[in-house]
Amino acid sequence: MTSSNWPDVAGRIIRDESGQRHVRPVRVYFEDTDAGGVVYHASYIRFCERGRTDYLRLLGTDARGMIDGSDSREPAAFVVRRMNCDFVRPARMDDLLEVETRVKELGGASVTLTQVISTGGRRIFEAEVTVVLVSMSGKPLRLSDAIRGAFQAHGQAQDQAHGAGA
Repeated sequence: MTSSNWPDVAGRIIRDESGQRHVRPVRVYFEDTDAGGVVYHASYIRFCERGRTDYLRLLGTDARGMIDGSDSREPAAFVVRRMNCDFVRPARMDDLLEVETRVKELGGASVTLTQVISTGGRRIFEAEVTVVLVSMSGKPLRLSDAIRGAFQAHGQAQDQAHGAGA
């Protein structure tokens, strides 16, 4: 079975009057909940990670290629530097969630994203996440022109890197 048989497994990049965003569905399973049947707080972080990873994949910059260096660059990965979370309301087992990811700002070596998790059109979780591109030795790396271009083409990002040293 090939990925073409499952075209939406990585979600979709949607373009509309509000801009461009990546949306990925996530079903809540028993393992995602606490003893009370409510989604455990750390599960939202995992859901957001899946959204960011699949967004990169659809932009043509998959994490595996970055980590093993097969994308013709020094082996690197995006790591979370900062995450500000707001738990708005609970989700429960069997809920179908949508993880929405938007580019907020591009820095020299960083990308700031806003992520909203909703169900039935109601926001249940929000996060602002700053990720930094870091070599496997731990050194921050500037975003390549290809990565920067992919984010700029698919987001409403304000590019702070040109003229600023972020």
